[in-house]
Amino acid sequence: MARIAGEGPDILEAGQGPLVVLVHSSVSGARQWHRLIDRLAPRFHVKAVNLYGYGGTPPWTGGRPERLEDQADLVARALNGTRGPISLIGHSLGGSIAMKAALRLGSRIGRLALLEPNAFFLLRDAGRHAAYGEVLALRRVVLEQGARDGDWPGAAAYFADYWGGLGTWEATSPKRRAAFIEALKPNVHEWDAVLGERTPLESYAADLPADTLVLHDPATVRPIREIVALLQAHTPWRFETLPEGGHMAPLTHPDVVNPVLEQFLIE
Repeated sequence: MARIAGEGPDILEAGQGPLVVLVHSSVSGARQWHRLIDRLAPRFHVKAVNLYGYGGTPPWTGGRPERLEDQADLVARALNGTRGPISLIGHSLGGSIAMKAALRLGSRIGRLALLEPNAFFLLRDAGRHAAYGEVLALRRVVLEQGARDGDWPGAAAYFADYWGGLGTWEATSPKRRAAFIEALKPNVHEWDAVLGERTPLESYAADLPADTLVLHDPATVRPIREIVALLQAHTPWRFETLPEGGHMAPLTHPDVVNPVLEQFLIE
C-alpha cells in the first residue's frame, strides 16, 4: 500500500484493476480502510482519500465555510484522469461526500456504497426536528466546548461515546485518545459542509447511480436511522442491514462490513 502526496489530496493506493475510491468518516482518515484495501487490492485498483485536515492533506483554510462540494473536489482530483466506470464507497461524513461527488461525476460512477451517511441536511429539510436537534447538540459540543473553550478532551469524550456507545472513551488508550483529540479538530469545518448542503433529496434520488447500496445497523443512533428511513422512502436503491457494530462498524467490525462491500463490487 503506497502513499501518494503532492499537489492533490493525500491518498493511500494499492492494487490494479477497476478503480474503487474510498472516503473515510470524521475523526478518522484514509487508514480506516486498511483492511478493506488489503482485501480488494488483488482485483481492484483502490484509492483511499484523506479529506481536509487528515493524513497529509492540509486543513481547510478556504476563508469561508467549508462545503460538501469542496470535499467532493478532493475525490474528483483523486481520479486523476482515470477512465472507465468507478466505484465509490463512503462512510458517515464520507458517505455524504460520496453522494455529492457522485452528483458531480455523473456517469463516471458505476457503483456507489454508502455506509450510514451523515446527510443531516435531509433531516432539516424533512422537518425531522427531534433527530436534527440531536445533531445540533453534538455540533455545539464540538464548536463550543472544544473549539471555543479549548476543552478538546471533554468534547472528544462526548463525541466518541455518542457515535461508539457509552464507555467508548473510557475504553480508549491514552495514545489513541491523544490521536482522537487531534483528529476531532477538522470536524469544526465539517459541520458547515454537511449542514450547509442544499441539494434536495429528490435530486440525489434521481441522479445518483441506480446501483447504489446503503448499509446500516438498525441499532445505530437516531439521526442516522431517520436518514436511512428517508432514503428508503424516496430512492430506488438497495438497502442492507448489519447485524452489529453500530455507526463505527467499518472500523470496529471490518470482518462484518468488508465482505458485504466486496460482494457488492464483484456481483
